[in-house]
Amino acid sequence: MTARAGTDESGKGDYFGPLVVAAVYIEGAEEDVLAKAGVKDSKKLTDAGTLELGRVIRKTCKYDVVRINPERYNQLYQKFGNLNKLLAWGHARAIENLLGQVGCKTVISDKFGDEKYLLDRLMKKGRKVQLIQRTKAESDMAVAAASVIAREAFLLELESMSKRYGIRFPKGATVVEHAGRMFVNAYGADRLSEVAKLHFKTTKRIIGKPSADKA
Repeated sequence: MTARAGTDESGKGDYFGPLVVAAVYIEGAEEDVLAKAGVKDSKKLTDAGTLELGRVIRKTCKYDVVRINPERYNQLYQKFGNLNKLLAWGHARAIENLLGQVGCKTVISDKFGDEKYLLDRLMKKGRKVQLIQRTKAESDMAVAAASVIAREAFLLELESMSKRYGIRFPKGATVVEHAGRMFVNAYGADRLSEVAKLHFKTTKRIIGKPSADKA
């Protein structure tokens, strides 16, 4: 298949940790290398598999990673008032950064929201490429590789954050309230924006319910 870049994100459904967007460019024999290594959509991989394949991809391909830490995420969410617009902002920056490294003519992205969101956010370099937005784009190797790189960066940052604050921050958004209350009791509700995506309904449950949990 022709040389191309793929973009994908990780962390949008996780209450704790950053939103990460990655762009990966593959050409020539690189696709065969990734296929033989077992690269696929990160949602189909274990955390250990994601970390292992992330190293393979970074050694094999040109890539860019945009990490939006929780504080910045909360600022941007307030600014845009819409998650899909925030995603478009991140994808556009990953694309532009990657295009600064490679001469790429085609970019494939998983479709989220109105296609105009991403098109409107692209800058000079991005407006010159063929942008393909489609559902289940992770079936394309370039997008699958981007999903792995994004998830790898998310997992590493979540681990770093857990060590920094002395609290084990879980993935996802369903079993997170205990850790959230531990953080609030240890550091105060006004610092929750340092570790969590505040627009989640979970925030009201964490702040609104007293707890005896200790960090």
